[in-house]
Amino acid sequence: MSAPVLSVVVLSWNTQALTLACLRALFAEAPRHAREVIVVDNGSSDGSADAVAAAFPQVRLLRNADNRLYAAGNNQGVAAATGEFVCTLNSDTEVRPGALDRLVDFLEAHPGHGAVAPRLCDPDGSVQHACQRFPTLLSALCFDSWWGTFWPGSWVQRRYLMRDFDHLSSRDVDQPPGACFLMRRAEWQALGGFDERLSLFYNDVDLCRRLWRRGRRIHYLATAEVLHHRGASTRNFTRMLVIWHKNRLAYYRKHYGGPGALWVRVCVRLRIWEEWWRIGRRNRTDPGRRAAERAHLRQAIAELHSP
Repeated sequence: MSAPVLSVVVLSWNTQALTLACLRALFAEAPRHAREVIVVDNGSSDGSADAVAAAFPQVRLLRNADNRLYAAGNNQGVAAATGEFVCTLNSDTEVRPGALDRLVDFLEAHPGHGAVAPRLCDPDGSVQHACQRFPTLLSALCFDSWWGTFWPGSWVQRRYLMRDFDHLSSRDVDQPPGACFLMRRAEWQALGGFDERLSLFYNDVDLCRRLWRRGRRIHYLATAEVLHHRGASTRNFTRMLVIWHKNRLAYYRKHYGGPGALWVRVCVRLRIWEEWWRIGRRNRTDPGRRAAERAHLRQAIAELHSP
């Protein structure tokens, strides 16, 4: 067997059916570029690791005793890779025939680009608008808040989420969808891979930002398509929102310094006040439910401020 050109790293956590579907799609074609597939099981409790071992003995399976989360798990998989190129692929995806070969072809033909990602689609075939521009200080204020519902906050949101781009054509972008992300393994190693302080969120944003700062462009290739079942792992993770806020704070501290981190804390406090008001407004006639929802919010705030 020839040495792999591409190493595909699939991180799995309690998504047995989706992980198996992901692997079936990977092995359904005879790729032009030889590839290896590495599955990192992050301490799944649903039998995912055993199911992968039984159904796909050709996969290199790394079993973790617990959930190391996204950044560390992917770094572990890439550390075991041997291909010239490496692709981090979510377990809730199914690659369309030829998609990964097209991504490798693009990087081989464009040495000035550091990474490339495909077009994502829903199971019904609709295109997912997943590319974004790098978040700014105004993005922190406007995202998922009252401030982003009217101008100029609505313009900030529109620009950040690239609502001016239909995702049907190929172009360079700041941050493509992270569900399938391909780059040269040597460059991944030079950058140190994902920053594990950004354990679950913003690690892909940070990696893209570091690539751009090295003068390396990132491409969105619309002619390569990958089906994506959105958020299949994170929707089952009860602490997702708290970790998202902590990772966002770490990202802003890294790229905007202490003042940026302080600004994000202010934005979080404003969002908490907004949610407190919304809970009261929607439960005006149900004081019991209002008290319960606000108690849940206080618990989330306490977790947010825990180490």
